[in-house]
Amino acid sequence: MKALTEHWYRPRPWLTALLAPLEGLFALASLTRRLLYRTGWLKTVRLPVPVVVIGNINVGGVGKTPVVEGLLRQLRARGVAVGLVSRGYGGSHATPTRVTTDSDPAVVGDEPLLLAATGAPVVVGRDRVAAARHLLEICPDTALILADDGLQHYRLGRTLEIVVLDVARGAGNGHLLPAGPLREPVSRLRTVDAVVLNEGTGVATCAPLALPQALPQFRMRLMAGALESLAQPGRQATPADFAGQRVVALAGIGHPERFFDTLRQQGLELSRTLAFPDHHPYSEADIPAEAGAVIVTTKDAVKLQCVNRARLWQLPVRAEFSPDLADWILKRLKRDHGR
Repeated sequence: MKALTEHWYRPRPWLTALLAPLEGLFALASLTRRLLYRTGWLKTVRLPVPVVVIGNINVGGVGKTPVVEGLLRQLRARGVAVGLVSRGYGGSHATPTRVTTDSDPAVVGDEPLLLAATGAPVVVGRDRVAAARHLLEICPDTALILADDGLQHYRLGRTLEIVVLDVARGAGNGHLLPAGPLREPVSRLRTVDAVVLNEGTGVATCAPLALPQALPQFRMRLMAGALESLAQPGRQATPADFAGQRVVALAGIGHPERFFDTLRQQGLELSRTLAFPDHHPYSEADIPAEAGAVIVTTKDAVKLQCVNRARLWQLPVRAEFSPDLADWILKRLKRDHGR
């Protein structure tokens, strides 16, 4: 798998040729599905409130979760009754399930549990239409629904589509799965309403992605906060507090190197980094015994209730958008739909 993902961003022509038949089958299946919805053979369900989809055209690690978290916080700060529906990847739920800060990440997934901390109502479900309907049942005052990672879930009707792109990695080698990282071709960007460009901290590994000129673009930067102890909520620290300690960084996210780079930019000297698969279910064995301090992402922190947290710290980050993405969404909804 590692060799395959490396090929997505540092392509090998022979591997592209080898995977071409599988890519062709994926492209055919994806196109057929889109056409079935576009022609009405498969039905799209429209809800009584606007739905804004936040998704990506490529496989994970683009920074979509902080975009969703940032939007939830900013919309709520403006007095908008916003809720969230999510697939709840990695969770064992079988029916639409309300997520609270006390939910089990093994049941609802790690990202929805993190997003529930914003105070917005969150519902997970394999069927996003059923999840959205359940959200409206339990929170009838909901005026706007965000759909996390629902770009390819065409059954759920949407008012706006926003795609998140990683500036450093772009569209990779430009090929569809499994020959490349794309779920849908780059041409799909011609039909979305806006893109959020995650500027990140990494070095570009691919050529810049040419975007449609008329497509609204928003820049996102992740601003790191103070390090927070998982064992003692409310206790904070600075990088200088870890001087002389053996500090290990641990991440089970789509693009762990971005997190490690952020820690280094904060002035932390890392003796070791550990990258786990996205949505990794942690156990005590994953925490290195030799570490004086272990720093994790907030997404990983919600899954580390089961371990000794005495040495564990998290680095919270918040998304800043330029221009104001929440403001743009509200203005578009008011202009186009009178909401």
